[in-house]
Amino acid sequence: MSSSQRSIKCLRCQLQKLNWPTRRYHASPILLKKSNEAIGPKTNIDIKRIRTDAEAIKQNCIDRNYAVQASYPERILQLHRSIQGWQKDALPLRQEIKQVEANLKRKHARTPEQEEPSFKAQRDSVRNEKFDQDELLELARGLKEKLAQIQAKEDAAMDEIVEMAAAIPNSTSDEAPRGHIPKLVDMINEHPKTLHPNRKWRSHTDIGSDLSLLDFAGAATTSGWGWYFLLNEAAQLEQALIQYALKTAMEHGWAIVSPPTMVYGSVAAACGFQPRDQNGETQIYNIAQSAEDVDRKPQMSLVGTAEIPLAGMKAKVTFDESKFPMKVVGVSRAYRAEAGARGVDTKGLYRVHEFTKVEMFGWTLPEDSAATAVFDEMLSIQTTILKSLRLHCRILEMPSTDLGASAVRKRDIEAFFPSRQNIEDGFGEVTSASICTDYQTRRLATRVRAKNGTLGFPFTVNGTAMAVPRVLAAILENGWDEEREEVKIPEVLWPWMGGMKVITKK
Repeated sequence: MSSSQRSIKCLRCQLQKLNWPTRRYHASPILLKKSNEAIGPKTNIDIKRIRTDAEAIKQNCIDRNYAVQASYPERILQLHRSIQGWQKDALPLRQEIKQVEANLKRKHARTPEQEEPSFKAQRDSVRNEKFDQDELLELARGLKEKLAQIQAKEDAAMDEIVEMAAAIPNSTSDEAPRGHIPKLVDMINEHPKTLHPNRKWRSHTDIGSDLSLLDFAGAATTSGWGWYFLLNEAAQLEQALIQYALKTAMEHGWAIVSPPTMVYGSVAAACGFQPRDQNGETQIYNIAQSAEDVDRKPQMSLVGTAEIPLAGMKAKVTFDESKFPMKVVGVSRAYRAEAGARGVDTKGLYRVHEFTKVEMFGWTLPEDSAATAVFDEMLSIQTTILKSLRLHCRILEMPSTDLGASAVRKRDIEAFFPSRQNIEDGFGEVTSASICTDYQTRRLATRVRAKNGTLGFPFTVNGTAMAVPRVLAAILENGWDEEREEVKIPEVLWPWMGGMKVITKK
């Protein structure tokens, strides 16, 4: 190795020790930010859209009752302007760094005896005269420190932009009514009061106690209020409802999946489920970690619905457009923190902390028509199930204030509960279906490759096939026969009930 080569290698080592700054943010429409999880997907937020449509996004946040997030677009614009200013300040520093680096390389490339007159004149110019190698390196350190200070401000601003952008809810479909009042779309089955005007109605908690189907006291001892034991035929009904929902979805071409019920906290957040909602109420359970694990292990959360692990199943995966639509149905336990005081409207099985849920989840091409087709199929499956269970229901197009962070549109189906007639006319939600466009896939790095090779983000759609406790409660109340003191089991469930058609006292 020649002396000049050794000198250049030595120079590289010294420059490496300086941690020479080369990274720079660019005003790209797509900002890539690594998630908190070491193996997690990169979040992809369309920052340019937020900057160009700041007023519309602010109004959308207001329409959806995201008061805090309504201030984020203007703050993002302010930070973006600051970043542009800092980048302008950094430009002369980068140019000076480049010149110093070039001078250092030239100095090591030739000995003084080998210097050409033109280079000697340049070396002795006003800018670099009297600078030997140590002085140039010292100058480089000073320039690097100034640039690092600017870079630190850019980094902090970008982190704040990403955090705010990720918290902004999805856009809202024109189909969703603005405000708080849902739109009635259709009804399922006749009202039981019309069919049985003189029937005596009872709560599922009373029926469950009389027929030895439910145990809330034992669950309160073992787990607390909000948990329950399903006993005897109720436990059988749970499995029958699961199997019937799976069978119905699979007959429509949905592939069955058995998902995990514990996920990285970042995956839950990417799906729109935060530890706390916009009102500060607890949404999901996080798994407690020891003090030494907090910084070295990712946060884990219990899922509130199989939608979360099903969406995460395709994180960081790129699909050819010919694969779409992809449709899966999964059954899992679901965990809801359900903050707030418990009262008559949440008595019994209606609002619980843990339950079994069958969930449909689909990925479609990034087109409104493709997502709507799967959405309509979900609603058809839900309607088929509830109609065959002989439950009286109403189908609602949900208003903007009722949409979760990820949904642009949502339809709920509410069943009639005789015990809740003083609340919402007796109706309570048993299923929902949502279109989430690319909100989740952008955050989970799920992509679609078009025929021309371009990459995009597929749309996601999710919907309940069966939320067991509420449907079970509705079956008990609507199927109750006061004279016989028994509950009629819907015929479609008989194959999974061992031929049992009614539930009677033991």
